[in-house]
Amino acid sequence: FAYIAYECDLFEEGSLANLTASIIGNVFGFKAVKALRLEDMRIPFAYLKTFQGPATGVIVERERLDKFGRPLLGATVKPKLGLSGKNYGRVVYEGLRGGLDFLKDDENINSQPFMRWKERFLYCMEGVNRSAAATGEVKGSYLNVTASTIEQMYERAEYAEDIGSVIVMIDLVIGYT
Repeated sequence: FAYIAYECDLFEEGSLANLTASIIGNVFGFKAVKALRLEDMRIPFAYLKTFQGPATGVIVERERLDKFGRPLLGATVKPKLGLSGKNYGRVVYEGLRGGLDFLKDDENINSQPFMRWKERFLYCMEGVNRSAAATGEVKGSYLNVTASTIEQMYERAEYAEDIGSVIVMIDLVIGYT
């Protein structure tokens, strides 16, 4: 075992990009180390407090899904690549109809030639609405709005809202801050 410690002053406040670049880039970049596994990472509370955190949390998700007093049950749509928009929406419907509270797009699903984002959003929301009608429960789908530009991401998020989505997702590696 090896313990590596850094002073908090070496990191920009609230910057996940800076923190991960230091850990992943520097620590895992040691050429002298042939095999390295990160088993634990302890971040001082004072540094954690510099992060804004998400605008909403699990309480808001529970309110939107009207699910309290039990675990939320969700999954990622699989297969993640290769389905048409219509078949993807069918998987969303079947998963939600089968008892899931929500489904989410895989991070690899963006807007590929076999399934463009707008088509996927429409069929996903159709599946969400059909499953909600069939079960009498509120259902959800995290639509991946990740794109190559921030303008495209806003366009996708606004479109998702326009067709009834109350939640979207952005890939973690988009830039963090």
